[in-house]
Amino acid sequence: MSLSLPFRRTAIALCASVTGLLAFAPRAHAVEPLDTFSAHISGYITSFDTEIRADGEGRRGTDIDLHRDLGLGDDNLIANVGFTWRPWENHEFAVSYYTQSADATRTIERDIEFDGTLYEASSRIRTDVDVDAYEASYTWWAANESSWALGPRVGLIWYRMELGIDLDVDVGGNQGGASAKSKVSADVPAPMIGGGWRWTPLDDWRLSADVGYFTISVDDIDGDIYFGRAGVEWFPWERAGFSLDYTYTRIEADADKTSFTGNVNFTDAGLRLGFVYRF
Repeated sequence: MSLSLPFRRTAIALCASVTGLLAFAPRAHAVEPLDTFSAHISGYITSFDTEIRADGEGRRGTDIDLHRDLGLGDDNLIANVGFTWRPWENHEFAVSYYTQSADATRTIERDIEFDGTLYEASSRIRTDVDVDAYEASYTWWAANESSWALGPRVGLIWYRMELGIDLDVDVGGNQGGASAKSKVSADVPAPMIGGGWRWTPLDDWRLSADVGYFTISVDDIDGDIYFGRAGVEWFPWERAGFSLDYTYTRIEADADKTSFTGNVNFTDAGLRLGFVYRF
């Protein structure tokens, strides 16, 4: 899945601006476990492993692996932006966003039924997918010490996914028509309850970890959500530095909604390397 052009240009411009500011930034002082405010922009090397089933009217669809069955790449480099804000001593809010899209054309090796439409083996189909991910969280730093902080965390990642399949050429060599097109959209909320941890073992280094889990049964969606993130930050300047973390989110959900009935089972995981501005 590749990053959309406008978002990629914005990310490159922001990275260039941050890089220029680093040359004039003050040298590092001892970094604290928590910031009052921080802004992050990073490159996200993500592995988006997705399986989906879209049921038709009274008919069960085929379980599809987007990479194995439809040829959509599962390793991608995208941009991610995020902010944290701690308006009170022990209360922190965070938001982040990224988007990715991909398309592929493949001759399928087995029959696939998707949203009530049957695509026969040996036909050629085109697939398009778009994913937007919005994340928000709140952490109460119940233990807030000079070199470390620990507290409970609640969060929500909202995935908005659109997947379309078009018949390009059927098994008889005929061009596909408008009747052989299917498209579904699904909003998949991923709430989680867990904890957060920050530690500054050295003056300009900070380690962090967040974990969460939730079982959801709301708004015609039933599922399980697993979340984890671990990272390190290095601040060679007082208010600017670099970050590296690994994030893992897994969602297993069944949905019975007007826009989508079926099952989504995916893992969104990868490394993020970026710039951090903080105070």
